[in-house]
This record gives sequence, structure tokens and C-alpha cells, in this order.
Amino acid sequence: MLDAALRKAAAVWITSPGHEPKLVHAHWRDEALWVITGGTEQHVPGLSDKAQVTVTVRSPSTHSHLIDAKATAHLTEPDDETTQALKTARLNTEPEWDAVYRLEFGA
Repeated sequence: MLDAALRKAAAVWITSPGHEPKLVHAHWRDEALWVITGGTEQHVPGLSDKAQVTVTVRSPSTHSHLIDAKATAHLTEPDDETTQALKTARLNTEPEWDAVYRLEFGA
């Protein structure tokens, strides 16, 4: 269910320890959730390399709660293909970001 929900989600809520949830644009790719922060994108307090976060996915059509999942954030430098996918996923804007995180979900 997590995989299916994340494939359809254009945005998710991320909760870092000690911080309120933040809505961010996200892109499911290579079995991980990619999140861009800073610049023209949402800043997520507490999101850092190796941070343990909770990702909340809501239904794109009804906005009802679908699932919460624990993930580990990895600060990364995306390859060209992933960078283009992140830009394309934003549709109406040309995003500028300070950091890219790959959120991986544990077993």
C-alpha cells in the first residue's frame, strides 16, 4: 500500500522529531521518495542527513489520511536524470532548491 500511495502523491507531509508537519512536494523514484527543500521550495525544520522522519500520505482526490510511514532521510546529490524528474514533477514552476533528500523506508 505504501508504494502505491507514494507513486500517486505529488506532495506529502513530513514530520521531523520535535517539529510540526510540513507539506512538501515529493517524487517517488527508484524505490525512494525524493524531496527538495529550501530555495523556492518549502523549508523542513529538522530534516537533515540521517534524520528519522514520518511521512504522511493523503489521498490526492479526497485529502483523507492514507498512511504514515517511518523513513530515513539521506542528503544527496541527484544525478541528471533524477534532477530532471524533480523539475518536471513541479509542473507549473521552475524549482530552485538548497538540498535534495532521498527518503528510504525501512523494513
